[in-house]
Amino acid sequence: MQTLLRQIPKTDKLLCALNTVLNAPNQTLLKKLTAEFLESYRQSLLQGGEILSLESCVNCIAKNYQNATQKSLKSLINATGIIVHTNLGRSVFSQEILQEIAPLLTRYNNLEYDLQKGARSERYIHLQGLFKALLNAEDVLVVNNNAAAVFLIFNTFAKDKEVIISRGELIEIGGSFRIPRVMEDSGAILREIGTTNKTHLKDYENAICENSAMLFKAHKSNYAINGFTEEVEFEELTNLAKAKNLIDYYDLGSGYFSLLESQLGDFEPSLEKIAALNPSLVSFSGDKLLGGAQAGIIFGKKALIDKLKQNQLLRMLRVDKFTIAALEATLNAYLQGKIHKIPTAFMLLKDTKILQQEAEFLAKEIPSCFSPKVIPTKSYSGGGAMPNHYLESFGVAFYAKDLNTLNLNESKLEKYLRKNGIIARLENSALILDMRTLLEGESKRIVESFNALLKGTQCTQI
Repeated sequence: MQTLLRQIPKTDKLLCALNTVLNAPNQTLLKKLTAEFLESYRQSLLQGGEILSLESCVNCIAKNYQNATQKSLKSLINATGIIVHTNLGRSVFSQEILQEIAPLLTRYNNLEYDLQKGARSERYIHLQGLFKALLNAEDVLVVNNNAAAVFLIFNTFAKDKEVIISRGELIEIGGSFRIPRVMEDSGAILREIGTTNKTHLKDYENAICENSAMLFKAHKSNYAINGFTEEVEFEELTNLAKAKNLIDYYDLGSGYFSLLESQLGDFEPSLEKIAALNPSLVSFSGDKLLGGAQAGIIFGKKALIDKLKQNQLLRMLRVDKFTIAALEATLNAYLQGKIHKIPTAFMLLKDTKILQQEAEFLAKEIPSCFSPKVIPTKSYSGGGAMPNHYLESFGVAFYAKDLNTLNLNESKLEKYLRKNGIIARLENSALILDMRTLLEGESKRIVESFNALLKGTQCTQI
């Protein structure tokens, strides 16, 4: 056994060989990976593994070093037709927005500094004027996501008190975020009323007691209950809360401004319509239908927002300068009606005739041997919003029966495109590139990938 273990190269010999074939500025990491490899190699030999040459050992460590120093996040082309794609980073920023906020991130700024008084200020003030202009909101608070907003509100106003909610709104979203568990962890007491499919105003009225703190409504963004159903509108809930001197709180999940109402108004209420009800508190996500940075945005009564700011949890949940700068630029674009600066909003409103023209152009540019076909298709808003609502769109489809001559099928083509950073959709034995979610210049990259596939030998290697 000792003879076998003597076959393991010395650390110094390996490092010397590595530094001749590898540009490794981080020698500490290289030594760590070398030590890990040697231990793994030793265990392999003890279990009867094969003896490796010095070259094989060097190549293995070099590969581990390259993998460790390679950036994991990569830019992708979203051709799925899902606009706010949770797995692909949700909403994207335009170059215009990034150029606006770049000086704020590369230089010092007045995040918490009052230029008039020469004294400390608070970071949320930069968004207050915009929300007042857009929604006539008394005050606003921003935390790192909407889940944090929900938790903070429960913890501040309903600790050891009851929150009344319809059984049909005890939602779960991605990552096992469940309203009942959030209430429990925040210290609030869940008081569920009604049934899964029907809840009446009288159910709320009958549940109110001395220990009641809040009437809570959670928007069913990521699912729908159809058929024999009934729910209480937020306006009714708001009126009841005011009459009983309770807090009304609406967790919208997603939220959008009325500029998008032509596309979304039949399915979800706009922020303006909700704000017009003069609610106590409303929260929603910043990176869903709004099209901004990840954030949990809370607006409502100033007195209540002030209490939220006094909660010690806020220090753990507060947002940084990037989030505030990005939200400020996004809100300002809405205020000026410059939808083109907000890709999410622009995609939602994009005309199907333009999408058809773009699909026809892309199909003509892709080599004809792939048999690209322009088809009408359906896009979705994504981000857990409006599960029953789709947007008419156009795409370029590739069918399995047409790809056989190239030793391809739709799954192999999807895998090839995915390796090249193009995420497409598989549907009914076809691969579809939905035009609605393509950004400027991305069609060219798609064509280049098809040309590379045709010229190379990848077809038989996928």
